[in-house]
Amino acid sequence: MPKSPFLLEAQARGLIFQCTDLDALDETMLAGPITAYVGFDPTADSLHVGNALSIMMLRLLQKHGHRPIALMGGGTAKIGDPSFRDEARSLITNETIAHNIAGIEKSLRQFITFSDEDPSSGAILANNADWLDKLSYINLLQDIGAHFSISRMLSFDSVKQRLEREQGLTFLEFNYSILQSYDFRELNRRHGAVLQMGGSDQWGNIVSGIDLARRTDGKQIFGLTTPLVTTSSGAKMGKSAKGATWVRPEKLPAFEYWQFWRNTEDADVGRFLKFFTDLPVEECERLGALEGSEINDAKKILATEATAICHGRAAAEDAAETARRVFEQGATQGGAQAALPEIDLPANLIADGLPAFRIFQEAGLASSGGEARRLIRGGGGRVNDVVVSDENQTFTLDNMRDGVLKVSSGKKKHILLRPV
Repeated sequence: MPKSPFLLEAQARGLIFQCTDLDALDETMLAGPITAYVGFDPTADSLHVGNALSIMMLRLLQKHGHRPIALMGGGTAKIGDPSFRDEARSLITNETIAHNIAGIEKSLRQFITFSDEDPSSGAILANNADWLDKLSYINLLQDIGAHFSISRMLSFDSVKQRLEREQGLTFLEFNYSILQSYDFRELNRRHGAVLQMGGSDQWGNIVSGIDLARRTDGKQIFGLTTPLVTTSSGAKMGKSAKGATWVRPEKLPAFEYWQFWRNTEDADVGRFLKFFTDLPVEECERLGALEGSEINDAKKILATEATAICHGRAAAEDAAETARRVFEQGATQGGAQAALPEIDLPANLIADGLPAFRIFQEAGLASSGGEARRLIRGGGGRVNDVVVSDENQTFTLDNMRDGVLKVSSGKKKHILLRPV
């Protein structure tokens, strides 16, 4: 059992999947504050719920007085991480990478404090392009090439899975692990980082960095991974029929973010409370053990606490109140409706009449016409709070209320379609 406050709480919350040397890391953290990092690929201009566990690790680290580093993969993004992917990532331009990094920084500032706000323990924002872009290939090979074993790299699960597929693994992608290892050594040299954290799919890359620092610098550094998060039904965390659940309000309104957590499966409530909120572990376990109608109250607490961390307490409480009015009181006008997520609908699509099943597709509440028809036949589809009984019933601009069409799937999912 670890004794350092960070590892003790991380273990109690179920956040530790693997650690290279838990006892030695515990002793290091007991001796004083450390610096640790998590890497983020700038493949989009916002982080999403799939990144949330890594973000919460940085938040927990900072809570216990240690300094986090958020490493932007501005250099490695030009290669692409092949870990457990079916095919190679599309390469992105320098301009797109810069735009995405700016958006990711905004995402992270919602969760952790940076050094410009708190010089004593604020997080450092680093970009591996600062050193990788300057590397000479020959010098890199001379520096670290002899310290990497091809046979060992081929043994990583992420590499083996790609090699077993027809698409294979390019030499470009094969270099990713080497560059990530170089990052760890570089962050240790520049900022004294002694711990890299990440998802369980990064284990091989993390271990390679630790081995490189030991071989070249004689340093002992550590790696810690978090578990792969899936729902009880086996779905990948953070994905929905409409795509990723983004953390930036510009990409996803706070109300919709709140709704994502409110729709958590019963069996996941306790675990997600420990993962994604700051509530004490004992309270998370108590709430997760509730049954029947009481588990819905626990889901609302999960949604509000998770949203408060990401969007602020006021936005979280507004979302909870909007949900109460919409779902419990049936409110459809004024502030409650105004807070519902909106989707633009080309006015020409609905001008001459759009069938009901198409309405649900356009709202993102059904992924296909067949799914939309089944929703309507099952009595779960409503437009403007009226149950739709005919899947071919047409709706026009005349059906708009205050310029929008409210489309609902069951009692929990509501979208406003606004003609543009």
